[in-house]
Amino acid sequence: MIKIIQRRKIWFLISGVLIATSIFALSTWGLKLGIDFTGGSLLEVEFTGYRPSISEIQDSLSQANLHNIIIQPTDNTIIIRFQENNETAHQAAISGLTTLIKDKDGASVKELQFDAVGPSIGQELKRKSFNAGFIVLVLIIVYISFSFRKVSQPMASWKYGVAAIIALAHDLMITCGVFSFLGHFYGMEINTSFIAAILTVLGYSVNDTIIVFDRIRENLPKSREDFENTVNRSLNQTLIRSFNTSLSSILALLAVVIFGGDSIRGFSLALLVGVFIGTYSSLFVASPILVIWDNFSRRSRS
Repeated sequence: MIKIIQRRKIWFLISGVLIATSIFALSTWGLKLGIDFTGGSLLEVEFTGYRPSISEIQDSLSQANLHNIIIQPTDNTIIIRFQENNETAHQAAISGLTTLIKDKDGASVKELQFDAVGPSIGQELKRKSFNAGFIVLVLIIVYISFSFRKVSQPMASWKYGVAAIIALAHDLMITCGVFSFLGHFYGMEINTSFIAAILTVLGYSVNDTIIVFDRIRENLPKSREDFENTVNRSLNQTLIRSFNTSLSSILALLAVVIFGGDSIRGFSLALLVGVFIGTYSSLFVASPILVIWDNFSRRSRS
């Protein structure tokens, strides 16, 4: 029997360090927002026969009166972001890139993708993303409270929901902290696919947490141990299952991050970080919170 609950100070220390680091990163660097939220244009092109340097592309687009230009070379293509978001800017960018190869024999440039987002749409997406996250958290509390409504001793059903939400906030904070670090040092942007990944992670994490809580609910009526040891026994009974399930997901996501294309790398990386942290919080954060809450309630009544 592994003493998981009895060593909760270690798990909380690890979580505390990760959360403090994430808060520092978010307050110092923030999140690097993509054009989905800030507005602007994204143009992906492929050069054949001749590949101009980043400085050449920068100079050419600057002469086309485009602003806030960000150039991201990939293995076979070049992704270009700029502030303007109209068709005139789109054609000016294509024209500027074409001038770079006009004297190169056999060279060509092919447009693969163009997306334009207005600032008002970006603000609306941010608002809807926040609303979606808030609604998900509220529904999770309601669902867990309803599912555990027959559990009243020693913890009220709604407390299970609150513990799950605290664990989800833990997952969300650390995942955002990781992307703040990646955005500052590696230019990783967040967009609507990141929000989709976060909502997926919340669902995955709460599912893992409910599995543990459900085992606690099953063990409580027949256990002769106190609440702390009952929770610890329940964790040990679900530990291997949670580990194996998460490991299979993590390995699959790791393969997508390494071998997948740039268009889905941010999404799969957010899932990878979220699933890992979500598994940790389900086992080492949510359940210890219940025990601490129960101990505090007992001391308050005595």
